[in-house]
Amino acid sequence: MNGPLNETVESRSPRDTDGHGTHTASTAAGRYVNGANLLGYAAGMARGVAPKARISAYKVCWASGCFDSDILAAFDQAVKDGVDVISASVGGGVVPYYMDSISIGSFGAASHGIFVSASGGNQGPAQLTVTNVSPWIATIGASTLDRNFPADVKLGNGLTITGVSLYSGAHLHKGYFPLAESTSLGMNGSDTYTTSLCMVGSLDPKLVKGKIVLCSRGSNPRVAKGDVVRRAGGVGMILANSALDGEGLVSDAHVLPATAVGYAAGVTIRKYLATVKRPTATIVFHGTILNVKPAPIVASFSSRGPNPQTGEILKPDLIAPGVDILAAWTGAIGPSGLASDRRTVDFNIISGTSMACPHVSGVAALLKSNYPDWSPAAIRSALMTTAYTADNRRTPIADEATSNISTPFDYGAGHVDPQKAMDPGLVYDISTQEYVDFLCSLKYSEKAIHVVTRTPTACSGASVKAPGDLNYPSFSATFDQSSRRQSYVATFYRTLTNVGAANSLYTATVVSPPGVTIRARPARLAFSVVNQKLSFTLFVSARPVTSLLPGDVQTFFGSIAWKDGIHVVQSPVAISLQQPY
Repeated sequence: MNGPLNETVESRSPRDTDGHGTHTASTAAGRYVNGANLLGYAAGMARGVAPKARISAYKVCWASGCFDSDILAAFDQAVKDGVDVISASVGGGVVPYYMDSISIGSFGAASHGIFVSASGGNQGPAQLTVTNVSPWIATIGASTLDRNFPADVKLGNGLTITGVSLYSGAHLHKGYFPLAESTSLGMNGSDTYTTSLCMVGSLDPKLVKGKIVLCSRGSNPRVAKGDVVRRAGGVGMILANSALDGEGLVSDAHVLPATAVGYAAGVTIRKYLATVKRPTATIVFHGTILNVKPAPIVASFSSRGPNPQTGEILKPDLIAPGVDILAAWTGAIGPSGLASDRRTVDFNIISGTSMACPHVSGVAALLKSNYPDWSPAAIRSALMTTAYTADNRRTPIADEATSNISTPFDYGAGHVDPQKAMDPGLVYDISTQEYVDFLCSLKYSEKAIHVVTRTPTACSGASVKAPGDLNYPSFSATFDQSSRRQSYVATFYRTLTNVGAANSLYTATVVSPPGVTIRARPARLAFSVVNQKLSFTLFVSARPVTSLLPGDVQTFFGSIAWKDGIHVVQSPVAISLQQPY
């Protein structure tokens, strides 16, 4: 029990006091607004993905947390209210499906024909961090846009380092200022850890006054670090990523002149500080830059696969814009989210998979409007099989954390493409009973399955014999090399539904990575009527990787695409080989 609600602090109604709900709702379905901007940044017309859709908001989170009872009640109420799409920008850890309130609530919604999309989490770039992984949920990761808000750090030695910022106040017009790392500016008795993070009470105003301070990212909010520097008398802040954050940058509406830089840039600045007696710097803000290349890129913070609950179901499913997203904002709090921030704005720019999720929800609403009889699985399939994996330079989508090529563990099937999703050609459909059979294949007890389905369940005669046989629009297999075979084989059974022209002939095109063979049988599917279903089997064989050390896993990625000369119905194939201890 959490005690009675203090209504002097927070509202009992869905009225938004922290901005998150307003931002996500307007991203999904906000109406057209001319002249939208955040303090002059990203100025232009704003609209949600489905601007004519109606929005119903359900409050599941409070100052004290997000409770399972509220989450389940919200899903049930949404079903009762007759919604078509549920956008859930909320999540937690990964537990068995029968212990996950979002999984349970979304199953009930999906069984009533409601499409559910959910944020995949912000714990990237580490693997096995993706959340909301139930196969009846569309799990969404985050990507960048072709828009940026650069703010340069100019060092006294002439070197320029580019960062990002949404600071809009008075600029540093008086040239260069003394530069110091926060660890050298601590109060007596402060430890290096708290001073490096610029935590409240850690910095000595006598040492900070008049300086630009280098703070490390982590633990406390990014904007809060700048507020600590400002209150201590600093004139500016450089926020450097940790090694874990890599090179992924997030723009913030700082309360003093400040910019965020990547890990490598932080190393460069620290080297400068160590080699110069009187280091100096300044920060130069460049406003909004468009047509940035490359884009999209998988956001560093976006949680990654493989699926930590059921490896046979590839997650995340898709990525969508989730970095520096402009959307509506509550008037109850300033753009930085700090209690001390008295600025009032109608729009804000923030980042997260919470921002990516409503983009997909909005596209799903458009699809539902166009195809009211499509199931949630059919809609998700249309989104996944038409997604793209190349950026605006026509090269593979990169990973912001490493600058290397990303993989389906990062982006799932790819980046959502709303226009192509409207005409997918074929879909991988899944019935409610098939989801029940999937739960049976996990060897859950019938009591545990009943917690999810809330209906009597009998697993005898289940059509899905193994988790990988669920009619999912992607394929994933893991081979344990302890059996020491000459090759490892997986077989997937799938059924495609024709939602395109009546007479359509599709041919399978497979891409097999080195050491792996992928074959589809039959390799041609001839459809004669709309909504006709035809099945195929995908055979995957992989040679063992002899170089793996105990505990290591190596994953290869291929694909299968069904083509009729107009449509390309593409799915990723992930093959992992692991060497046990």
